[in-house]
Amino acid sequence: MDHLRRSKVVNLLKSKEIGKEVLVKGWVRTKRGNKNINFIALNDGSVIHHIQVVVEVANFDENLLKQITTGSSIAVTGTLVESMGQGQSVEVQAKTIELYGSADPETYPLQKKGHTLEFLREIAHLRPRTNTFGAVLRIRHALSYAIHKYFNDNGFYYLHSPIITGSDAEGAGEMFRVSTLDAKNPPLTTDGEVNYDMDFFGKETNLTVSGQLEAELGALALSLVYTFGPTFRAENSNTPRHLAEFWMIEPEMAFYDIHDNMDLAEDFLKFLIQYVLDHCMDDLEFLNKMYDNELIKRLRHVVSDTFERLSYTEAIEILKASGQKFEFPVDWGSDLQAEHERYLVEKYFNRPVMLTDYPKEIKAFYMKQNDDGKTVRGLDVLFPRIGEIIGGSQREENFDQLLKRIKELDVPEGDIWWYLDTRRFGTVPHSGFGLGFERLILFVTGMSNIRDVIPFPRTPKNAEF
Repeated sequence: MDHLRRSKVVNLLKSKEIGKEVLVKGWVRTKRGNKNINFIALNDGSVIHHIQVVVEVANFDENLLKQITTGSSIAVTGTLVESMGQGQSVEVQAKTIELYGSADPETYPLQKKGHTLEFLREIAHLRPRTNTFGAVLRIRHALSYAIHKYFNDNGFYYLHSPIITGSDAEGAGEMFRVSTLDAKNPPLTTDGEVNYDMDFFGKETNLTVSGQLEAELGALALSLVYTFGPTFRAENSNTPRHLAEFWMIEPEMAFYDIHDNMDLAEDFLKFLIQYVLDHCMDDLEFLNKMYDNELIKRLRHVVSDTFERLSYTEAIEILKASGQKFEFPVDWGSDLQAEHERYLVEKYFNRPVMLTDYPKEIKAFYMKQNDDGKTVRGLDVLFPRIGEIIGGSQREENFDQLLKRIKELDVPEGDIWWYLDTRRFGTVPHSGFGLGFERLILFVTGMSNIRDVIPFPRTPKNAEF
């Protein structure tokens, strides 16, 4: 076997080199046959499809063949031949088989098809071996690559923002504390509070909820930057849309106003979806067949259609005039709920929607204030089935306005003095947004639970794998 280089299944299935000797390695998905001939479906993760290995029983040790069961791993040398069966154009006529690892049929949990997604979450360490999660993980990779490609090709610089931070960008307060202090006997101040002066960083620190504020620092020197990394929120939520650890893409652009921001967000999302349509069709077709028969149609629709742009105020007027009975009442000044967002996207406009000019009371301190004194230049992009997929804004570049807003919201100035410095020295109009990576993958894969689009979900009471 050593003189042959391993061929990936994805390449063998496309090969026209009939009669060539090949080496293929992978995991057995199924084995069937009779006393004369066995058919092994072998998969190596390179593509959703399996390659069929044809085994003439008389040529192999009986004990070896008995150990080749679903889940076992093998290496096969053989001849690539035209397939007589349906579903594949080529197959491998086995000459030698080496067993790497067996999988006891009595205990291997992926013996049969049709496992529920809930069950597979309980064995997250094995679920990548299923067709569904192989497809999702390949698409996740393709989207990761496409994100870096898009920004690189458009002149952005990748900025690594810190994972451990002393500030709360969103003002959410639901953060994971990072500390080396003794959990049972922490040092205390004279007031009886935990003395974080004695901690590793000399202050209270947490896992970040966003790389935005640091990305702004980069943009105010390099003009165009983006972050792409893990973010954390200690929100005790068990909904299908929430994770405690998730990934965010956050571009920040100097000299961009809200309209430039909208243009970029639309172009970026369309590029990513088109990339998956161009490079992951086998996986999309599987997900379309198994989970969501409107998936590919919906993706193509989003790419081909222009996003609707309107103000929050216009959206409220549409919702009030809709005649719909919403669970949550619609009033100017209240945040839109998922049911409101989905009505606008799926029923009223039938396309993605970009909302701007939100009431300042429901948005973060850093958003650019409009001249009306009531609204800010926030930006939300709403998608079918998902709701909000992007949140962003033009940032407040005016020092006095920003400082006033910080004081109104009781944001500790001492924690973000460095952020205020960027408005003191060489401030410029600038904008940015955050794209929740898992929400994007939910949309692109047609999956319905965010725990099924990240390899190892972190949720309340769950950090096993």
